[in-house]
Amino acid sequence: MVLKKLTLLALLSVSVTLGAALPVAAETLSGALAKAYSNNQDLNAARAQLRATDESVPQAKARLRPTVSGVGSLNAVKNGTTFGDGLPSSRSHTYSSSVGIKINQTIFDGFQTPNNIRAAKAQVKAAQFNLINTEQNTLLDAATAYMNVVRDRKIANLRRQNLKFLNEQVRASRARFDVGEGTRTDVAQAESQQALATALLNSALSQVASSEASYFQVVGDAPRNLAPASLPSLQLPRSVSSAFAVSQRQHPAILATLAAVDAASFQVKSAEGAFLPQVSLTGEVSDTYAMDHTEPQSSSLAALGISTTTQNEVSATIGAQVTIPIYQGGLASSQVRQYKETLGQRRIEVDGTRDQVRAAVATSWAQLEAAKANITGYQAQVRAARLALDGVIEERNVGQRTTLDVLNAQADLISAQILLVGSQRDEVVAGYSLLSSVGKLTASSLHLAARKYDPKEHYIQVEDKWFGLRTPDGR
Repeated sequence: MVLKKLTLLALLSVSVTLGAALPVAAETLSGALAKAYSNNQDLNAARAQLRATDESVPQAKARLRPTVSGVGSLNAVKNGTTFGDGLPSSRSHTYSSSVGIKINQTIFDGFQTPNNIRAAKAQVKAAQFNLINTEQNTLLDAATAYMNVVRDRKIANLRRQNLKFLNEQVRASRARFDVGEGTRTDVAQAESQQALATALLNSALSQVASSEASYFQVVGDAPRNLAPASLPSLQLPRSVSSAFAVSQRQHPAILATLAAVDAASFQVKSAEGAFLPQVSLTGEVSDTYAMDHTEPQSSSLAALGISTTTQNEVSATIGAQVTIPIYQGGLASSQVRQYKETLGQRRIEVDGTRDQVRAAVATSWAQLEAAKANITGYQAQVRAARLALDGVIEERNVGQRTTLDVLNAQADLISAQILLVGSQRDEVVAGYSLLSSVGKLTASSLHLAARKYDPKEHYIQVEDKWFGLRTPDGR
């Protein structure tokens, strides 16, 4: 039995030693952003949506490509003559079948298809910029989730340390009360703060669990040992004026709305093409086989009058058709007006998006500056509160302060530490928010260690695809 216990203790000692020798690698903010870039469901859904939008270009091009179809028919006709002009009554059966190939080719459709192709390409371009904007939002959400977990874990740790401190204060208060150096009021005050600290610790642990769940949803992996993060200083603009200039020039949301304006203008031109002539060619090759069987009803003529004829005919037809619209019931005119109003809407949306981006830059810049100032102030407050707590404890030990003074000093220190942790989180989040507002929060700009998704790769694969049911990835 003793040998078993010694063996178990030896195994535990070895496992502890190995655990200490092999620490778990800390997850960095850059690594978490790379995971979110690869795993986030919303971002992957946006990529799939872009691939679906890519197909609008070959669909538009198909309007000027030939269409080939096979045609076939099978007919049976039965006729019967019973009287008339002294002719003998007879009956006949005619059977015919035909197979062929028909080709249609649009030559000119009033420039509708070329403009539809340009509109589709502009829509794809807008969708690509929207994907970049979704990428920015995803990475910002990931950075926010990361810093929320770091902040809430630090706060929970501070609450845990505070509870440990208060447990010691309760023990010391009871010891002093037992020897007659303290009062029951001191004990009650310490126990009250102890109970409050326990409740606050439970709330902090609950907030940690909530932040970790949000982290898993955005990043796609559970948060383990998260390393402290810092500002992406190299990518940040040096002044608010330069941030405004860069954002107006390269923010993907603005570029997407500009591409949407191009698409709307091409749609107007396409709708106007409905008033122009349409020219198309049609060609058909067919092979027709027919059999006609006739027999008289009179029995005396039956042997002489039965006849069967067959016919096989191969024909080829080609033709051109020109359609000149004269009046279309007002439909084409209404569509032109509709697309013009849509074009006006897209232009207004450009101005609105520019204003939103400008407001986001101003807000992020102000939040970053405020967070930096708050960190400096809260660091000074923490240092002063720690010195004050040490002094109050010493004074309490010589009878110049009460237990309540110690508890109040400890509460001030914990509050300052929590505010400092929150400001450190706000600084990093505001920095990444500023990057997002100027259009630089992308995997390429941050040099994330993840396989980059090229939105143009799928577009190139399907742009001129004439046939095939499988997607480029084999589905």
